[in-house]
Amino acid sequence: MSRPTVAIVGRPNVGKSTLFNRLVGGRQAIVADGAGTTRDRHFGDADWNGRSFWVVDTGGLVPDSHDSMDRLIRRQAEVAVEEADLILFVVDAKDGLHPLDEAIAPYLRRTKRPVLLVANKVDTLPAFPTQHEFYGLGLGEPVPVSASVGKGSGDLLDEVVAKLPQSDGSETAVEIKVAIVGRPNVGKSSLANRLLGQERHVVSPEAGTTRDAVDSVLNYHGQAIRFVDTAGLRRKARVDDDVEFYSTVRTRRALEEADVAVLVVDATDGVHAQDLRIATEVWDRGAGLVLAVNKWDLVEAKDPNTAKRGFDIVTEKAPFLADVPFVYLSALTGQRARKILDTVLEVARDRHRRIPTAEVNRVLEALVARSQPPQREGEEVKLLYASQVAVAPPTFAIVSNRPDDVVEHYQRYLLRGFRAAWGFQGVPVRLRLRARKGRE
Repeated sequence: MSRPTVAIVGRPNVGKSTLFNRLVGGRQAIVADGAGTTRDRHFGDADWNGRSFWVVDTGGLVPDSHDSMDRLIRRQAEVAVEEADLILFVVDAKDGLHPLDEAIAPYLRRTKRPVLLVANKVDTLPAFPTQHEFYGLGLGEPVPVSASVGKGSGDLLDEVVAKLPQSDGSETAVEIKVAIVGRPNVGKSSLANRLLGQERHVVSPEAGTTRDAVDSVLNYHGQAIRFVDTAGLRRKARVDDDVEFYSTVRTRRALEEADVAVLVVDATDGVHAQDLRIATEVWDRGAGLVLAVNKWDLVEAKDPNTAKRGFDIVTEKAPFLADVPFVYLSALTGQRARKILDTVLEVARDRHRRIPTAEVNRVLEALVARSQPPQREGEEVKLLYASQVAVAPPTFAIVSNRPDDVVEHYQRYLLRGFRAAWGFQGVPVRLRLRARKGRE
């Protein structure tokens, strides 16, 4: 990507996520009073004085901790620093200089990356009582801000833009937004890591490790794909704390913005009612859908018909899934994982596919000739002409003299005919019946 990247780092609970939200202009990262809320890197878009750049929020750094989660978070922050064009090192002006700040500073100096020292939680500008303490970090003059109320954020952004490398103007014009969704602990982060070719997301055997939605961008065959590895969706009854509640909100927001959703299910555990609810929500929102059957390598006693039997069981419960591609894979071994990327491109392409009006009417005429719409008492029901009126998802309008009398099962017949003609695999297709102009 040509856009520069700004990484926000620091010890736990100094307000990194609050600053992230301030810089990107919205509450995109989860913020809570407890330390350690942010575990993964979280990407967001920022724009200031005509410069666009990425901002990356990271988990709190605890350099000498041997705790397994601290080590994972530390590795994620290190990856963010390695990829960054500029580092914002956030310290707490109220607490003053902390031993963890002193432990982090030498590491940042060794990276040879440009660093801006940001003193957060400053109530009075420009000077603050602990200002001189932070000069000892050897990272220059601290920039005072109060991220929670916005004080000093404009000055900080001016400093950020001044230190960014010049853009070459070659930003990717079109991205496919892909939400990786599913129940907790089915392997969403493992699949994202496999597809991205690096450990970009924290992976742990503990269910619910991913709390926030995390953006990662991959260029595949010349196409930018933005993956959002979301926190596991649970039934509302199980959302019993604020952090998990906001995680669910972010996941649903990711679904609203997604072009394609990859629903990850556990092959060893079967498809649950919650999986079907997620799939239905994706379909109803008009996004494309790919079903990733993960941990296929762990299914014992497979035979050539195992996948077909599973497909039949699932589509009997949710018939619309018969129009969705199933990819049987193992994120752990990489078996068929790359097929997800090819399938996502196909689904995204079909979601934006536009059919010429002449072809739509040719197919409609053939369908009507094969099976006339059921008639009701009164004037004959006629389908006069049709056209595609929208993409993403594909939407077709059919003009009829009596649109209210075109029964639902006949509409389903027409949609099956359209799919048979043009595919649209993994894509919901909408049908609208309209009255002829001049008639009620």
